[in-house]
Amino acid sequence: MTGLITSALLFIGPAYFANAGPLVLGGGAALDGGRTLADGQPIFGPHKTVRGVIAGIVAGTLVGLAESFVDSRLAFAGFMIALGAVFGDLLGAFVKRRLKVEPGRSFPLLDQLDFILGSVLLGYPFFQVGLVSIILVVVVTPPIHLATNYGAFRLGIKKTRW
Repeated sequence: MTGLITSALLFIGPAYFANAGPLVLGGGAALDGGRTLADGQPIFGPHKTVRGVIAGIVAGTLVGLAESFVDSRLAFAGFMIALGAVFGDLLGAFVKRRLKVEPGRSFPLLDQLDFILGSVLLGYPFFQVGLVSIILVVVVTPPIHLATNYGAFRLGIKKTRW
């Protein structure tokens, strides 16, 4: 069981930091430049910024590099996990815009798991973990995500509780 938890933590560390990086270090110009698609909705919305994407990838990659002292595969896998987390978050925003969910509005489970899906898809080929570790991550991430977002809201870092 300890090995499953360790694998899960090593895998998800870069993803969690990649997901949090834009909140702390993001802002600035919108990634989609304010453009809309044929449905009249923004591509991603104003909350997805160039600086946020870069910050997320860098933060997650740095965590992967730190974790590579425990498992050398994470030197590169951390980058791929972080990249996947950021792309997963962008995909979630894209889906929310197509469903006409306003930027910043809650969309339960998609908000908590989009970055996990992306990190697994891009990171797993470089850092394989067992199915039980992935399930563990999927189960514990929503409450952790909600709790950390609420904490960020209480600290004034976020404008919403979710």
